[in-house]
Amino acid sequence: MTFKLSDLTGFTGSSEFYQHSLVRGVVYTEGVQALAEGAGAYWLIDKIATNQFTLAVAGEEFQVWILARSTSGDTWILQCEDGNDNVVYRESIEYSDFPIEPGKNFKLWCVRGEQMTIMLPSEY
Repeated sequence: MTFKLSDLTGFTGSSEFYQHSLVRGVVYTEGVQALAEGAGAYWLIDKIATNQFTLAVAGEEFQVWILARSTSGDTWILQCEDGNDNVVYRESIEYSDFPIEPGKNFKLWCVRGEQMTIMLPSEY
């Protein structure tokens, strides 16, 4: 069975959280776990978690992480916004097989509480 992002539509809220293996102050929801397993996207969780130590990112209580694919399909950008469309972090990704079509993007949210929680927007 091939994973599709539409497989994530059923995730609203979360009753189980997964501890990031390297960054103990970061947890993620069931929907993000399903994304990581289905799309092989643990690398995306790792990028978000480790960038919590980047000064500009660390100061944001709410973060919108966007993985965007160019219309040509051969360029990828990962960026973090502060929730008000202000970019606080941005990097190019050389290669990804993340399941989005050229010209599209995918978003994850991070909310700081006792820990930083990575979630699908539908799980907020």
